[in-house]
Amino acid sequence: MSLFQVTTAQTPTTITGTVTDKTSRSGMPGVTVAVKGVATGTITGNGGNFQLKTTHSLPLTLVFTYVGYQSTERVVSSADEKVAISLSSTEILGQEVVVAASRVQESILQSPVSIEKLDARALKASPAPSFYDALANLKGVEMSTQSLTFKSVNTRGFNSNGNTRVLQLNDGMDNQAPGLNFSVGNMVGIPELDLDNVELIPGAASALYGPNALNGIVLMTSKNPFQYQGLSAQVKTGFLNDKGRTNATTGFYDVSVRYAHAFNNKWAFKLNVGYLKADDWQAYDKRDQSLANGHTLQDGTRANNEGYNGVNVYGDENTVNMNTVLGGGMLAQQLAGISAMFGGKVTPDQIFKAAIPAANRANITRTGYNESDVVDYNTKNMKLNAALHYKINEKLEALIQGSYGTGTTVYTGADRYSLKNFSMGQYKVELRGSDFYVRAYTTQERSGDSYAGGTLASGINEAWKPSSVWYSQYFSTYAAQSLGTFAQAYGAALARGASDADAYAAAQNTVNTAMPTFFQNARAKADSGRFLPGTPEFNAAAEQVKNKPIPGDAKGVGAKFTDKTNLYQLEFMYNFHNLIKFAEILVGGNYRRYALNSEKTLFAVNDNGDEFRINEYGGYVQVMKKLIDDHLKLTGSLRYDKNMNFAGQFSPRLSAVYTFLQTHNLRVSYQTGFRIPHNQDQYIDLVTPQAHLIGGLPFLRERYGLTTGPVFTLQSIQAGAPKQYTFREFKPERIQAYEIGYKALVAKKLLIDAYIYKNDFKNMNGIQILIKPASGTTPQQVFSLPVSAEETVKSWGWALGLDYSLPLNFTAGGNISYNELSNQKDLGSFIAMYNTPKVRYSLNAGNRNIAGSNIAVNVVWKWQQSYVWQSSFVGPNVNTAGLSEIPAFGTLDAMISKFFPKAKTTVKLGGVNILNKAYVQSWGNPTIGAQWYVSLGYNL
Repeated sequence: MSLFQVTTAQTPTTITGTVTDKTSRSGMPGVTVAVKGVATGTITGNGGNFQLKTTHSLPLTLVFTYVGYQSTERVVSSADEKVAISLSSTEILGQEVVVAASRVQESILQSPVSIEKLDARALKASPAPSFYDALANLKGVEMSTQSLTFKSVNTRGFNSNGNTRVLQLNDGMDNQAPGLNFSVGNMVGIPELDLDNVELIPGAASALYGPNALNGIVLMTSKNPFQYQGLSAQVKTGFLNDKGRTNATTGFYDVSVRYAHAFNNKWAFKLNVGYLKADDWQAYDKRDQSLANGHTLQDGTRANNEGYNGVNVYGDENTVNMNTVLGGGMLAQQLAGISAMFGGKVTPDQIFKAAIPAANRANITRTGYNESDVVDYNTKNMKLNAALHYKINEKLEALIQGSYGTGTTVYTGADRYSLKNFSMGQYKVELRGSDFYVRAYTTQERSGDSYAGGTLASGINEAWKPSSVWYSQYFSTYAAQSLGTFAQAYGAALARGASDADAYAAAQNTVNTAMPTFFQNARAKADSGRFLPGTPEFNAAAEQVKNKPIPGDAKGVGAKFTDKTNLYQLEFMYNFHNLIKFAEILVGGNYRRYALNSEKTLFAVNDNGDEFRINEYGGYVQVMKKLIDDHLKLTGSLRYDKNMNFAGQFSPRLSAVYTFLQTHNLRVSYQTGFRIPHNQDQYIDLVTPQAHLIGGLPFLRERYGLTTGPVFTLQSIQAGAPKQYTFREFKPERIQAYEIGYKALVAKKLLIDAYIYKNDFKNMNGIQILIKPASGTTPQQVFSLPVSAEETVKSWGWALGLDYSLPLNFTAGGNISYNELSNQKDLGSFIAMYNTPKVRYSLNAGNRNIAGSNIAVNVVWKWQQSYVWQSSFVGPNVNTAGLSEIPAFGTLDAMISKFFPKAKTTVKLGGVNILNKAYVQSWGNPTIGAQWYVSLGYNL
């Protein structure tokens, strides 16, 4: 070879061209363009245009690939050639490339762990109103709906509202609200127009992602402005219908705009704006969860149970037992007077037992308000997102990104919280190359005008009439009527010539018959003048309570939820694949700090009167090696994390994937994970209508005398044998997870994905309800706190997914998952809060482009079995008895869309739960009916 030839071969060549969709003839952004046999490549930008610089000599072969399209090759002989490629849509399955499982790109078929992916194309064809709703269609995924914009995702058991065991990352940033410690659905996240893809790993993922990736991880990635340019817009509107609420129909609308542009392939930016408004689903479960006075969930009502405590009725949690008021000599003077009236023929004690019999000395609760009276259902959500990217060179990119979300929604915790004008911002700087990244970001949470609905109801009651006055009026009215009726009946019987014994029995019967009337009259007297919803007095009291921070002061109850907690994180990752050849080695690490700030209302304070700062750090290494002609891939990971309040945690992971017959993959894995108790589990110090919530750290137990005085479990008191509770060390949760999986593509038609897993949880955090008996002038206190289970909590399950490519681009498929808490009977009084149905399944059928008409259809049927939901919101008696069952339900979702190529416009019509079979997904949450929507999208 001559010197001229060598020089020519090394001179950079620029190849340009365009990639279009064969059917719509529109440009395709995001198509991978690679030189065959080497790593050189690029991605098409807006309009499907690409520019590839290479030092390889011509001619060469370019390979064009895009998920859901048939790969195409083109030989290029001259740099002057304008390459024009049209890709044909196909339904070949299992072509996705994923990143989340190993932090490197790999085929989804060869992932070392279970993983699901939704790309932008799949999301457009989903019969769900948003991409976040579409997650519920994935195999093994559960969802807890607390409002239209606040939904919590979970996998493999131990579901909860505001799930803290599933990590959600938006462009690498932990999307948790730092004070709440869970992701607020997608209220603050990536706008749908800017979403490139979602990857979901069910089960433990701590080895690479650290704390809180105990039950899974949701990794959401936005669109790069270099690859996706131009203007996109979408308008969506529709209505919600709930037959269970007098066939109520309410509306919603959702508007979003995205604009991105690149300058000279060096600078690029993007802007996103989205706004949603809706009259939300409502929670109106009025079942009686007090279980007081002999009543059950099904038969208790305010009319027949004076101790009534409705699930979604608030302010009625305040309870007093008549024995504590009427049994202590309060009526001594009246009883003595009646005895003297009859010349001592009946003693004061006999009168008391007959007029106020023990069987009728009930638990009494104040009259409450419905949730709709105290919670704001005027849901709003605004998202703002912007990013500026700079390409330092072809392999190095810097960016600065900011995301801000604000709105009003409802969340279920220990109370029903109205997150009103809540906001959260995430701001990031990042430097990334082909084999590394360094990023720093902060999350800034602001609770705005948020408040606790149940506490608000109690506060309105107290603002109108303090409980001390209310109960005094109630009991004095009751006693006056009961004693008066006894005296009148006793005297009338004696006048008729009855004996003393017969007169006493007659009077006793008369009292028993009239007892419901006494209760009714007593409540009517105590409730006289009560503030009614919608009146100026009610509204004024509500505003006063909502503007006062929890728990209030000597002047009254406060319901305002104040939180201004911040999170700060610095992290990095480096891949040594260009330096070390015998294996692929990754290293990474992070440092994190929480700055708690509830203005001393939610969290405990230290000895200096300040709220706490929490520091933690971690690091990991991963080694991947392919053997046996790349048929066997071995992966080993090890991570170490340290939080200032807990011992350091090691999290190893081992996996092996064996590929045979090209598209068949068998995998086995052993993983460990952990969850550091979140900030509320550690530091909360909050009085609620149900109980005094405190964190699990030792200093809080000592602060309230739980380690020195008598403290009994609620279960032992209910059993009639009070048992002193013995504390054990509060530790991070640990999991050991074992999994065997099989994923295969058969004849390019049938995709099979199956797995079976077993999980062993150590130190599982659960709720312990403790009773501290009354002492002197201090009344009985109820404490609710997280504790670590002494027993190993064991669960197991399996899942199977099948997808089949039919003729004419139709597809059909389904999945089924099974999850079980296998040693519930061994846990004793520990409330594990498994909160997961044993069986869930989903069936789907559709076509993304019927006969080249640009019409897409999709139908999904989902069903899940009934199960028990346990949480701090569930009434204590119902919780311990395991009566909080969520009924089984199924939903049918469908959509049809039409794409107009020349106008670059898509019209989509869809419905969720179109059979309108009302259901709830967790205790105390809203009833969900049908949702219908229509959307108009431009340049999607």
